[in-house]
Amino acid sequence: MKAENGILKGELKIKGGKLIKCTLELHEGRIKNIKITGDFFMYPEHAIEKLEKALQNARFQEEEISKKIKEALKGVELIGVAVDDFVDVIMNAG
Repeated sequence: MKAENGILKGELKIKGGKLIKCTLELHEGRIKNIKITGDFFMYPEHAIEKLEKALQNARFQEEEISKKIKEALKGVELIGVAVDDFVDVIMNAG
């Protein structure tokens, strides 16, 4: 069963060696705050803040998280990672 409240941490080592980490705070099954870090690159760089903001208040459900990540990263160049990797690291945190 997934946590409804609390601080969760996830880490994902991607084929090719890149690493994505996330720390998120859940409240009543929704992402209250999230921080995503790692040794990946995206352009423009400020897109990571846009992604984190887009995930605030999202239900901790794979379908909703995937949709919000795809919307936030539309037009963003990802280097060493894929959109689905962000979904995986967040869901693995739970």
